[in-house]
Amino acid sequence: MATAPAAVRPRRKLTGYWLILPAALWLGFFFVIPLYSLIANSLYDPDGSPLGGYEVTYHFGNFTDALEQYWKPLLRSLGYAGLATAFCLVLGYVLAYAIAFKAGKWRNLLLVLVIAPFFTSFLIRTLSWKLILADDGFIVNSLQAVHVLGPDDRLLATPFAVIAGLTYNFLPFMVLPLYASLEKIDGRLIEAAGDLYASPARAFFKVTLPLSMPGVVAGTLLTFIPAAGDYINADLLGNPNTRMVGNVIQDLFTSINDYAAAAALSVILMVVIISMVLVYVRKAGTEELV
Repeated sequence: MATAPAAVRPRRKLTGYWLILPAALWLGFFFVIPLYSLIANSLYDPDGSPLGGYEVTYHFGNFTDALEQYWKPLLRSLGYAGLATAFCLVLGYVLAYAIAFKAGKWRNLLLVLVIAPFFTSFLIRTLSWKLILADDGFIVNSLQAVHVLGPDDRLLATPFAVIAGLTYNFLPFMVLPLYASLEKIDGRLIEAAGDLYASPARAFFKVTLPLSMPGVVAGTLLTFIPAAGDYINADLLGNPNTRMVGNVIQDLFTSINDYAAAAALSVILMVVIISMVLVYVRKAGTEELV
């Protein structure tokens, strides 16, 4: 059998590196450099320069100061994101299960409807919830008519509105991974569980749910991570007492011009989320995601 000339073999080895070069340059320019800039800003001391500028003095006090001042919005963001992720998981699993196993010929249409909101601006979708939950809207008037809400109660500018907006906006990120996992499950396994006298509920928890765990983990990560850093929903649907950490970071960068505190808070949020993700993926035991 003929072998390739020695001069051709090194060129073939370099082909792979040339193929990944554009992606590497893209990541380096749009990820590594901004990340370095963010970390450098978090270590600047705005009071350390006689000219009032920023100097890299490895001022780690920015992190402790940011935590002392803004720990409440940070915890609030994690709490809101966790609740929105839980609601998305329940709603998304039911929807993904129905599409995967019950939709039949309507499967493709339902998938299109799931991703249809992406064709509309995130901002417009959030503003629509502001109209839906308005004090003089149909929902509030109906709830007041059946005495679920009092005459002076409201839904807009409450934690409920912020969590509802997060749940709606990030629900497709939960449905699609769940559907991808559920669609791959062999229906004969569920039938076999029934043949072994397992009830539908037991078959679900022993067969369907474990086999769909990669989709559950991927969906919860895709939902929780952007929800924790979101600031649009809290800004448009909340009030000053429902501000999330994203709102604080935005104000620090754009209004207060305290870049050191904004960068430090951003790094803290990033480290917290990465730590939570690593622990979660490890505990979930999904080898496909590790």
